[in-house]
Amino acid sequence: MKIIVGLGNPDGIYAKTYHNIGFMVVDKFAKINKLEINKNKCKAKIVKTPDFVLAKPVTYMNLSGDSVLELKKYFKVSNEDILIVVDDIDLPKGTVRYREKGSAGTHNGMRDIIAKVGETPRLRIGIGRPENIDLKDYVLSNIDAMSREVLDKAFVEAIAKINEFVLK
Repeated sequence: MKIIVGLGNPDGIYAKTYHNIGFMVVDKFAKINKLEINKNKCKAKIVKTPDFVLAKPVTYMNLSGDSVLELKKYFKVSNEDILIVVDDIDLPKGTVRYREKGSAGTHNGMRDIIAKVGETPRLRIGIGRPENIDLKDYVLSNIDAMSREVLDKAFVEAIAKINEFVLK
């Protein structure tokens, strides 16, 4: 059993923001696989298949570790079987990077997961580091049309990486 957790914030006002890229990728993966993420379990919205669980924590980003820890315990998986899909300001916009381990960098959601669960594989989608704007304001801003095109291409690559992870 594998668990794929997309990070984001649960309120609708954040739905189209950079910080919800993890949710967006997991939603696209679910749509491609004709799945609906609609069951409440482990402080997350989930869908379970025989091979994997897709999850979107309903905690706020900075408390993502609470949900991931509950998912890990409930489904009795090791950290190696949990993939976190997350936005990353430290990568150029549209870059997709898979890592088995690593630091949380500047991401508070990853920091909380590492503190509560330990290191897990992660799939980072670059959103670029803005100039002349507060990082919090940037990650909580809506994705503009030009960035959306770049990120849509990254989502295709990210979904391919999720498929690889599920088949491992």
